[in-house]
Amino acid sequence: MPFKKVDANDIAYFKSVMPASFVLTNDDELTRCATDETEDLNYLPEIVLQPQTIKEVSSIMRYCNEQMIPVTPRGAGTGLSGGALAVMGGVVLDMKRFDKILNIDTRNFQVTTEPGVITQVLQEAVSAQGLFYPPDPASKGSCFIGGNVAENSGGPRAVKYGVVKDYVLNLEVVLPNGEIIWTGANVLKNATGYNLTQLLVGSEGTLGIITKIVLRLIPAVQHDMLLLVPFRSAIAACEAVNAIFLAGYTPSAMEFMERDALEWSMRYTRATGIDLPDDIQAHLLIEVDGNNVEQLYKETEGISEVLKRYDTGEMLFADSHEQKQMLWALRRKVGEAVKSNSVYKEEDTVVPRAELPELLRTVKEIGKKYGFQSVCYGHAGDGNLHVNIVKGTMSDEDWNTKLPQGIRALFAEVVKMGGTISGEHGIGYAQKEYLDIAFSDMQLSLMKQIKKVFDPKGILNPGKIFVNN
Repeated sequence: MPFKKVDANDIAYFKSVMPASFVLTNDDELTRCATDETEDLNYLPEIVLQPQTIKEVSSIMRYCNEQMIPVTPRGAGTGLSGGALAVMGGVVLDMKRFDKILNIDTRNFQVTTEPGVITQVLQEAVSAQGLFYPPDPASKGSCFIGGNVAENSGGPRAVKYGVVKDYVLNLEVVLPNGEIIWTGANVLKNATGYNLTQLLVGSEGTLGIITKIVLRLIPAVQHDMLLLVPFRSAIAACEAVNAIFLAGYTPSAMEFMERDALEWSMRYTRATGIDLPDDIQAHLLIEVDGNNVEQLYKETEGISEVLKRYDTGEMLFADSHEQKQMLWALRRKVGEAVKSNSVYKEEDTVVPRAELPELLRTVKEIGKKYGFQSVCYGHAGDGNLHVNIVKGTMSDEDWNTKLPQGIRALFAEVVKMGGTISGEHGIGYAQKEYLDIAFSDMQLSLMKQIKKVFDPKGILNPGKIFVNN
């Protein structure tokens, strides 16, 4: 059954269930919601709705389900797989007004929040209570916690502390038919029935609209130390990653940046004070954290000893809060820096950590074969390498026909290594053509059946994850 276009009657209904000032059809709002941070994709919705209560969300979903109007949930628009784009038109459900932290439970180390809260704001609020929410994607200063849950986001500290799924206890969700459910319980252990909570985490807005999130927290960490280590070989930098873990150390962050990534980010942020000799090909940004400063010094010394096996330049030990902030800003701004240089595609490959050197080698070999330039960086500590493919001087024909062949070849090799095609960015719209590389027909069939159980009419975030969705 085809989707229905939004008409005057639909707009009148939306204005009857929520304030008319948040039923938006003006060009500025439609244009704002037509893009996210994925390449140069642009899809105009027909209308933008900004609800503030669960009753409004429920009414909207029930109506759209009855009328066959597609609904695309949207957070902050920082996604990198096109998940928030209204590729089928219809309604964009903009969750920006769900922006309240509802309760910080210091007795049980939990926080209940609405999905439109900026991740860094949430982190700072719980930190003020002596608590810690570790997942910290690069866009933490602008992305919403709801989007993080929808994508199962990670970030640099996933290597030690895990990703979003490791902290979600319970979710309040509006289903596509307007019904409201809680998916679990606010407990640390739960063996009661199927785990609907974890099914919703990472479901990319295709199964339900998340309206409340209960997260577990851990005690705040008091101290951290940060090293920037230059390598004369990018492959050697990747090899050093696993060597550090095999030596018995678990950094709180272990980030890889090849030369272009750091150089472009330095230029983009106008950073100074970092020497980048011509023979340096990559860097590792290594953080350790804990509550015992003496122990942290021992860890950094031990890690430095491991790194002496490799051909490194002079290590930079960040000796002030400002220097740490500067180094982290360089790492977090790499994606923006690459995007400012050229049209690009960002692949989110992930392999078992020991296979990281082989992954980088494979990326470069396939790049030579298919004629593309890549700028690589990422969360080396958990084997997650972001491969930014820049268009540069590549012809439009090669970009549109030859490059997808190269990406498919790369993903096939990643899967052979025991990895998969997305570590934290999701499949969304941009990567759905490649999902068959990671999953068998039976696996895909099971996933599609789950989607149909939750959303039998297919109105919720259509066109995402599956080729025929």
